Amino acid sequence: MNVVLFLKAALIGLSIAAPVGPVGLLCIQRTIAYGPRIGFASGLGAALADATYGAIGAFGLTAVTRYFVTLATPLAIFGTVFLGWMGLKLLLAKPASGTGSATSGVSVGKAFISVFALTLTNPMTTLSFIAVFAAISGSAATAPSAAGIMVLGVFAGSACWWLLLACGVAMIRNRMGPRLMSAINRIGGCILLLFAGWQLVRVVG
Repeated sequence: MNVVLFLKAALIGLSIAAPVGPVGLLCIQRTIAYGPRIGFASGLGAALADATYGAIGAFGLTAVTRYFVTLATPLAIFGTVFLGWMGLKLLLAKPASGTGSATSGVSVGKAFISVFALTLTNPMTTLSFIAVFAAISGSAATAPSAAGIMVLGVFAGSACWWLLLACGVAMIRNRMGPRLMSAINRIGGCILLLFAGWQLVRVVG
């Protein structure tokens, strides 16, 4: 196994996951409300989506890339609606207790699938993966073994970030009362709605 290539890909996965955006906000909110298992499951959905796009770039699937690019606008519209719905749902949600569990309203599967779908609605990420993978691997990217290592590295790096984030947030969740939980839901919902509005402006602009 090419350890250097794996570590480079893991760093890419980590750098893609780390910036705070809608997915990070959902991971934090769900960890606070339902515990680290739900928060981490949400993050894994994003990690798998990153790995999916990474596979398209690493294996040089140009036909798939062109197909996703042609679907950029419909997917962006779907992502905007989906993000707005999640923001509105969070805005109206009743605060869970600091000891809430997955049975409080969000299952592991639902948390995973919802964030996976949300992350996949940004098909232009594929182009970024193609450029970055070409830069770090050169001709090695044409070898299936090297491509597989890179995809695995992206997933591992992204998953590590979500695990660290969920565990870090879980350390303070039990200190939060219902009032603070309610405020977090309201603020988080408003931010997601703002993200949805900003994305809508980009789509129609």
